[in-house]
This record gives sequence, structure tokens and C-alpha cells, in this order.
Amino acid sequence: MNNSLSGLNRRFDHALLHQEVNEEDIVKLCRDAVEYDFYSIAINPVWVRLARQTLSDSRVQILSVSGFPLGASRTDMKVAEAVKGVSDGAREIDMVANIGWLASNQFGKVESEIKEVRKSLPYNVILKVIIEAGKLSKEKQVEAARAVINGGAQFVKTCTGFFGGATVEQVKTLHRAAAGEIEVKASGGIRTLQRCRELLEAGATRLGSSSSVSIMKELYSLESEDD
Repeated sequence: MNNSLSGLNRRFDHALLHQEVNEEDIVKLCRDAVEYDFYSIAINPVWVRLARQTLSDSRVQILSVSGFPLGASRTDMKVAEAVKGVSDGAREIDMVANIGWLASNQFGKVESEIKEVRKSLPYNVILKVIIEAGKLSKEKQVEAARAVINGGAQFVKTCTGFFGGATVEQVKTLHRAAAGEIEVKASGGIRTLQRCRELLEAGATRLGSSSSVSIMKELYSLESEDD
């Protein structure tokens, strides 16, 4: 196996974030995550309690979101959403930065908002910040990553996936800007094994995808051909 794909299942935040999700969908998501031993499931806040019950005997983590998907909520609302997500059972929060602030070079405001969310959470809860890189120039992506670092988050994340997917160039840019201080999560449009390989080799350490199961099946199929 290509070294970049070693332990691929544990790189996945197995996502189900679209509007029409129901209870049955969430239970299936949890069961698939347990079967494939994914690192986490990524879900909207309303489903966190159900997921906690369903995953009670597994090591799969629960990831909830804040300010998703637009990032245009007030800071106090993002804080409340993150705090409630954790109290319901989430161990990671993916918050969307205020993209308007990023696009208009108000990086100090973004940094302050991240700090507000970060200080509201227990120290052992991972905070990732989505910057919607496809809406930012390369220079602004770098500045956004610096705001994420200064704000105290643990990851910068390429995008929500609602407005375009992650690119290799975005991941490379964010990986260089992160300079080992934070990690990079790629999300959006990740549907094939080859795409996973490219993004991991570019510097991503976590992948957000709703196609995690089919990607793992693709990997297992290749492994059986090699045997």
C-alpha cells in the first residue's frame, strides 16, 4: 500500500451534513463509522445526542459544527452552538469563520472570534476553523491560516464543501502557512482514493468526506488484487 494511505480510515471525518438527514440516516452513519473504524462522524448539532447513544461503546468520535455552513452567525451564537455541541457529546467542533471578514482583510476580527470559541471549550476538545478557501486569494488563505493559529485552534479546514471542494493547491498553501503549528483538514469533493492520496501528500492530516465508505471499499478492492 502507498504509505500516504496507511491507516486511511483513521483520517476520515465521516460526514453527513445536508439538510434532509433523518434519524435513520444518522444511525446508519454511526454504524458505518464503527464498521470501518473511522476517526469521527461529522454531523449537525441536532443529531449529536442520538449519535452519542448510538456510539456509546465505540472509539469513533463525534464532531459537531458551529456557524455552519455560512459562517455569518454572531460570535456569541457560534460560542453557544459549540458549547452545546460539546455538552451533548461532541469531542470536536468545526466552526466556520466569518468569510466576509476574511474576504475584506479583517483578520483581527476573525482571530478574536476564534479565541472566543476556543476559550469556551474544554482544553481537550479539538477546534477546527473552516475558511472557505475557494473564496479567498492565496494571500488571504495564508493570512486566514495565521488567524487560526493565533486564535488557538488546532486545525485550519479548507471549506464546508457546500461551495466547492478542496484543491491540492489550497492544501499545499495552508500546510506551508501552518508551518507545523496547526494541522490541515481537507474537505469537499473527496470521492476517490486518488483524491485522498493527493490531498494527504499535499499536507492534509484529516479528510472530511461523505464518500468515506466507498473510498474504503475502493482501497480494499485494490488490496485484494495485490494479494
